[in-house]
Amino acid sequence: MAGLTVKRVSALSAPGMYGDGGGLYLRVGPSGGKSWILRTFVHGRRRSLGLGSASLVGLAEARQEATKLRKVARAGGDPDTIRKRQSFTFEEAARKVHANLAPTWKNAHHSAEWLSSLNRYAFAKIGSRPIDTLGASDVLDVLSPIWTAKPETAKRVRQRLGVIFDWAKGAGHYQGDNPVTGIKRALPSVKPHVQHMSAMAWKDLPDFIIALGKREGLSALTLQFLILTATRSGEARGARWDEIEGAIWTVPGVRMKRGKPHRIPLSPEALAVLDKVRGLGAGLVFPAITKSADGEREQSVNVFRALYKRMGKDGITTHGFRSSFRDWASEAAHAQREVAEGALAHTVGDAVERAYARSDLFERRRVLMDAWGQFATGGTETLARLHE
Repeated sequence: MAGLTVKRVSALSAPGMYGDGGGLYLRVGPSGGKSWILRTFVHGRRRSLGLGSASLVGLAEARQEATKLRKVARAGGDPDTIRKRQSFTFEEAARKVHANLAPTWKNAHHSAEWLSSLNRYAFAKIGSRPIDTLGASDVLDVLSPIWTAKPETAKRVRQRLGVIFDWAKGAGHYQGDNPVTGIKRALPSVKPHVQHMSAMAWKDLPDFIIALGKREGLSALTLQFLILTATRSGEARGARWDEIEGAIWTVPGVRMKRGKPHRIPLSPEALAVLDKVRGLGAGLVFPAITKSADGEREQSVNVFRALYKRMGKDGITTHGFRSSFRDWASEAAHAQREVAEGALAHTVGDAVERAYARSDLFERRRVLMDAWGQFATGGTETLARLHE
């Protein structure tokens, strides 16, 4: 069979397959569209591999690509894998990894942040590059501008880059070692800086709770409940009625930072807050005023920040109230460390100690939380029961 010519490729219009030799064909579709097809044997089975549109890939380029892929097939490889690897960009790989990992994450915020950090710092530099052309120098180009200026962000980006290259290597899209491995040696040392969350002094808390009680609005009630239970923002905003039984709130592991369920004893003061919001939501205890298409939705992560602004309170953070509780537990209540840390759902001791400490100290935590609720709302009764 005579091979094709550039002129004939241009002139052919009748639908059909036109051979060029060596398994390369020009396919003319019913609508007149033209594309290149390579028919070859891969691992003993006939395969048809598309090589692209004839309007984008010329005859000489199609022949060159067909020859290369036939050699791969004769050597026992899979030409389709090679072809896909060559056309897989870094951004495509990143989005593929993100889609694979997203179902394993606890919340949508982390999922969105994972991808947005790459969009902000990596995609503009290497996103359109085929991933198998990238190396350590390209990783350095991404990390160097933020390594000292934004060290925590840079470390997260580095970890995500490593995951993407690990996936690409395992999936056959990247050859050689992960270019992120050992890259730290090429970056300047950054002295760790521990930044504590701004926290209200525990002695000032009763006045703040009184001020909260004078405000109308769901966010003020949600914040009161958060403070009285010493929980995190997401745990309180996401509280559900089916998690509460009597004076016990059990937060499921899927909503806890450590991934383990946490039983919280509810003080009379915390129960009083629940009485005020009962009936507002069928599922959520503190539902947002506006509903989503699926029904109830949680209040925004920024709801407390807006509340502080309306109250004229600067220099405090929502997470800081957990520190206020911890300071009070140590300085005023003289609570044992394991009880105070247990109230915050923190781990205490090494792995061996935790293996033997099976109890969650619930009843001792109940006494502590009752005293905290009493103190936070201006009560004056003694803390003697904590030391019985």
